[in-house]
Amino acid sequence: MLHRLALIAALSTMANPVRAEGERAGDFDYYVMALSWSATWCSLTGDARGDPQCDAGRGFDFTLHGLWPNYEDGFPSFCRTGQPDPTRGETAAMSDIMGGAGLAFYEWKKHGRCSGLSPRDYFAASRRAYDSVTIPPVLRGLPKRVTLPASVVEDAFVEANPQLSRDAITVTCDDGMIEEVRICLTRDLEPRDCGVDVRRDCSLKDAVLVPVR
Repeated sequence: MLHRLALIAALSTMANPVRAEGERAGDFDYYVMALSWSATWCSLTGDARGDPQCDAGRGFDFTLHGLWPNYEDGFPSFCRTGQPDPTRGETAAMSDIMGGAGLAFYEWKKHGRCSGLSPRDYFAASRRAYDSVTIPPVLRGLPKRVTLPASVVEDAFVEANPQLSRDAITVTCDDGMIEEVRICLTRDLEPRDCGVDVRRDCSLKDAVLVPVR
């Protein structure tokens, strides 16, 4: 019996490989671009930190959380790379779409190193990916709190970006609020379908979209 249990455990591990941090840079299948609804992040995290991104009048709607190298199943993180870390100037230059330099540096450490690119090229790719997607006009400058099915946000993105299939985009929620829109891209930053592990839409019918600050 013990032998049979050990065999089952071994087979289970083979079927679902465990990902450890520190994988080899450049070894991945596709990117996931995560776009965060800034006001949700502020409500959940930023306000408690007193983060300037959350100050009134900043006008952030969807900001770039990150461009994440992904496997077809799972993702690498904190990869081994010979590339230097970015300069303060390089991270500060991403503040207009990421909300702050601190996030840019953290995203480089956790995800950017795994791209196999230099910081300059990784941030350039991140900006190209961000610029390749049209934020639905109806969500720009949202002036008041809205309650809606999370699927409506996906509908709006697909309408504004006909190049995206529904399997190339997923919407996430946290604490009843719309949190992120995640879009899957090839290594050349072209739209592609997400892996099954990424394709997990928020199913809330009464999700909250808090207003732009």
